[in-house]
Amino acid sequence: MGKILVLAEKPSVGRDLAKVLKCNQKGNGCLIGSKYIVTWALGHLVTLADPDGYDEKYKNWKMEDLPMLPKSMKLVVSKQTSKQFAAVKALLGRKDIDELIIATDAGREGELVARWIIEKAHFRKPTKRLWISSQTDRAIHEGFANLKPSKDYDNLFLSAQCRSEADWLVGLNVTRALTCKHNAQLSAGRVQTPTLAMIVEREDQIKRFKPRDYYSVTAYTKEFSLQWQDKQGKSSTFNEETADQVVNKVSNHNITISQVTESEKKRYSPALYDLTELQRDANRLYGYSAKQTLSIMQRLYENYKVLTYPRTDSRYISRDVISTLPERLKAVSFGQYSRFTAEILRNKIKPSKNFVDDSKVSDHHAIIPTEESINISNLNIEERHIYELVIKRFLSVLMDPFEYIQITVKADAEGEVFTARGKVVKSNGWRSLYDRDHMEDSDEGNDNIKEQMLPAIKKGDIIKLISVKKNKSQTKPPARFNEGTLLTAMENPQKFVAMDKESSKTLGETGGLGTVATRADIIEKLYNTFYIEKRGKEIFPTSKGKQLIELVPEDLKSPLLTAKWEKELELISKGRLNGGTFVNNMRSYAVKIVDDVKKSNEKFVHDNITGKKCPVCGKYMLEVSSKNGKMLICQDRQCGHRENLSRFTNVRCPECHKKMELRGEGAGQIYVCTNCTFREKLSSFNKRFKENDGKLNKREVNRYINKINKENDAPMNSALADALAKLKLK
Repeated sequence: MGKILVLAEKPSVGRDLAKVLKCNQKGNGCLIGSKYIVTWALGHLVTLADPDGYDEKYKNWKMEDLPMLPKSMKLVVSKQTSKQFAAVKALLGRKDIDELIIATDAGREGELVARWIIEKAHFRKPTKRLWISSQTDRAIHEGFANLKPSKDYDNLFLSAQCRSEADWLVGLNVTRALTCKHNAQLSAGRVQTPTLAMIVEREDQIKRFKPRDYYSVTAYTKEFSLQWQDKQGKSSTFNEETADQVVNKVSNHNITISQVTESEKKRYSPALYDLTELQRDANRLYGYSAKQTLSIMQRLYENYKVLTYPRTDSRYISRDVISTLPERLKAVSFGQYSRFTAEILRNKIKPSKNFVDDSKVSDHHAIIPTEESINISNLNIEERHIYELVIKRFLSVLMDPFEYIQITVKADAEGEVFTARGKVVKSNGWRSLYDRDHMEDSDEGNDNIKEQMLPAIKKGDIIKLISVKKNKSQTKPPARFNEGTLLTAMENPQKFVAMDKESSKTLGETGGLGTVATRADIIEKLYNTFYIEKRGKEIFPTSKGKQLIELVPEDLKSPLLTAKWEKELELISKGRLNGGTFVNNMRSYAVKIVDDVKKSNEKFVHDNITGKKCPVCGKYMLEVSSKNGKMLICQDRQCGHRENLSRFTNVRCPECHKKMELRGEGAGQIYVCTNCTFREKLSSFNKRFKENDGKLNKREVNRYINKINKENDAPMNSALADALAKLKLK
């Protein structure tokens, strides 16, 4: 009797599958059981060939050899993982293998990982697809009981292949063209360039901004305050004279309550998390980067099996998930959540359109807890933060709404209108799950009228004014992006870029720049190529980033272009657009952008050259700021030598308590506070820390830094990333 081969995307998932399928015998790159053999990839074992795989002349970067347009794209085995490919190929070639089950990640890129392995190994036997949204034993059992024909996902594979070929044709051609033209390490791409363009445009808006003074008037009674409003209902004015007139007019007078309005209101919980929304909240609350949050999510999904598939763009669950909700509630019934889960189960779950909608679930539903329970103490602090964010959002959609009475007071003082607003809470509902610090309050209007506790007042009451005050403020420039707001801009670029209504509508329909699965990697790439840098939480474009936006062809900066491409890829995945047509359009576009770069008269200037020469090639080195610190890199892209100058740490200065930099290398490393004058050698700092028995908690800090560095250095699951990594662009 023959065996069934199961192909997972990575070893950890392979081991989980093997445990369920009772494959306990170790083999070469696999685990063997009586019926199944489980093997795995290591990300992309097979990828698109480098340019020199088509022609030797492409080993040297020359403008006259561009654009590179192979007649057909070649697949090659990745050198770093060739040993595992050989093991998988040998298994695929075994005569006793009757069938293959693709069990790579259930998404576009996971499909590509498996199909390219199958194609390169020339496997022709029957193939099925495992499609699951969580890694629990139950989900795996159910998935194997409901395997899908692999042909159901042919269009998804075609979409993934078209995306990869388009990134090769556009990304590698424009990168070589810019690098050759300006003799600098420059790269561009269909998603990263319009994302960078938004950051540069925001910086330009801030620099062009000229603040204006504006004024408001507040009237104070003994128990509460009221805000002046003009005849249009605005609570501020740019005319100081108007504000002064109001103050003089109503001072030392009484105020008459002209209207008291009470309205009952309900606020339902925000929708369940998709990946982007979770990344936004994690950045806002804990300062985690998009990449870091995704890495934590992957661990919670794969290793601990407590959360469902992270790379989802849906904020709803489908009806077939409803029956599993009681078990998921029991799994998170611990600590502070126990009373909430008990109450939900006691009142019975009431599915509603607020969180159940089959039409809004495509490949995967929203991120929710699985039926797997865990001892929360087994999670580190960042894993716990993310897990608890998901738990709270999951419980909140199952809880009653937040109910309150909105009280709005209008009053008259010498013909001038004043207003106040208050709230009486009837039932906290889902909000009882959250601390005030965790809430983004959307009750309050945008009229600067803050809510307050109001006394018992009624229409016609006459109240004495104690004082009337003029307040002076200044208009503020738009805020710089942080990673959370940048994710929002990538998801909805039409709200951040000036464009006509038709283009805005197109962008709204296409889902923005990139996908939930790729946005974290795009942001990370902008850091790694030194186009952006982080100061605190804010993102700044570097001189290199600003110059690149001046150098690239105009339409490559537009979010509209890449959003249209993403929409076409989605149509390909649904079988409604021909993949060949899309790739041919990308070939034509590659010709156009190379021609645009060749004809450009723009110049690139290194304005960060230092006086230090590269020890390898002798050219002057450049000082750059990376996400984790500062470094020197050789300006010669062929050399690629780099040295660390300093790195940012979470270690606090013992004098002013600001975060410090760690400068130098080896035994000469020194902690430096950029806020005050504190400096101390690493060796003496460590000695003092040991003597203080860890009062500075440096052990936790170092463990955290090491973990994050490992996560940030982990390879991206992207064929283009593999290709660009070989170009010495870093």
